[in-house]
Amino acid sequence: MPSNNPNTHRLAQDTLALVLAGGRGSRLHELTRWRAKPAVFFGGKFRIIDFPLSNCVNSGIRRISVLTQYKAHSLIRHLIKGWSSFYSELGDFVEVLPASQRTSANWYSGTADAIYQNLDIIRSLRPKYILILSGDHVYKMDYGAFLTYHVEKQADMTVCCLKVSLDDAKGFGVISTDEHNKVNAFNEKPAEPDPMPGEKDIALASMGNYIFNTDFLFEQLQLDAVNNQSSHDFGKDIIPSLIQNSQVYAYPFQDQKSEVQPYWRDVGTLDAFWEANIDLVGVTPELNLYDEEWPILTYQAQLPSAKFLFRDEGRTGQALDSVVSGGCIISGSTIERSLLFSKVRVHSYAKVEESVVLPGVNIGRNCRIKHAIIDRGCSIPAGTVIGEDSEMDAQRFRVTPKGVVLVTPDMLGQKPDTII
Repeated sequence: MPSNNPNTHRLAQDTLALVLAGGRGSRLHELTRWRAKPAVFFGGKFRIIDFPLSNCVNSGIRRISVLTQYKAHSLIRHLIKGWSSFYSELGDFVEVLPASQRTSANWYSGTADAIYQNLDIIRSLRPKYILILSGDHVYKMDYGAFLTYHVEKQADMTVCCLKVSLDDAKGFGVISTDEHNKVNAFNEKPAEPDPMPGEKDIALASMGNYIFNTDFLFEQLQLDAVNNQSSHDFGKDIIPSLIQNSQVYAYPFQDQKSEVQPYWRDVGTLDAFWEANIDLVGVTPELNLYDEEWPILTYQAQLPSAKFLFRDEGRTGQALDSVVSGGCIISGSTIERSLLFSKVRVHSYAKVEESVVLPGVNIGRNCRIKHAIIDRGCSIPAGTVIGEDSEMDAQRFRVTPKGVVLVTPDMLGQKPDTII
């Protein structure tokens, strides 16, 4: 629920959010061949970028810049269609800051460099605080509480943190703190992460979300820019360099009343992507997309309602324990424990189980599809069987370590969807 604290509202007005959305998403393989990771579809009607953007709006932060780089066309189109309706005359905006070689002949070479190359634009907006967000995670969070904590601690910088297993911590920046949550160590993707005090198998990890006092951030970025030994990355370079002589605090990502850690997912692998989407078809999924107090906003095409046709014996259009989006036609076929995005057509006698089907997919008659991710625009020929024989699947498609089958138009010998 958004905070009603007037002080929090004022802090939000003094804040500029910078969403880092240039991620290549290489662990998603062909799913990000034509799109950046933040532009990947999620949850039936959303894209991943919608989650941090919605968090900003719900938190009262309405000055937002999205920094793009890798294959950003579909991401930019989505931002223009879905996020360009702010009242600019009131100073509200969602704007795109693409890599444009503003300060050198180089593209963004790291997360810190991405912001450094846009310092002139940021300076002209005169924010008091800068909220830096990763654009490729799925979660709901009140950034107003994050801001309030930063100010109360009189911090120069505050890092948002979550608890993860020691094994998972190897892929994060791992943080150590004192009893007041002041950061005293930061190790980027350590081979042997240190556990939290009093814990044997839990570490405190950075979410990639930071708050800086603006003048302090400018000073640190300018120092980093002239350091030839730096990779110009917040986790590898900026944060470790600050801990000794600056006020850097950790903010725990948890429910402020129950202290329970809320839902957060990095859907950066095909297995994680499939699992997070399939979780949503459950009776009470951990991620509540029906929450009217914290809506997730997005661009949505004007589509008719989903339609289910025929109820003949052996040819009934039905969806069981599934999510079916607008514009879908389920014609004499069965959908079980699956998530279908918009404009999916499933023809008679086909069966789709435990699968994530992205927009505009056409599934022919008598197909059997199980445990799969079907990319946008695929046309699955009649009689195709996917997900029953992993060896056969691997000859045509990509099969993940957990047996999820990714199918893309290229793998079917088809042209990829022109609107990706």
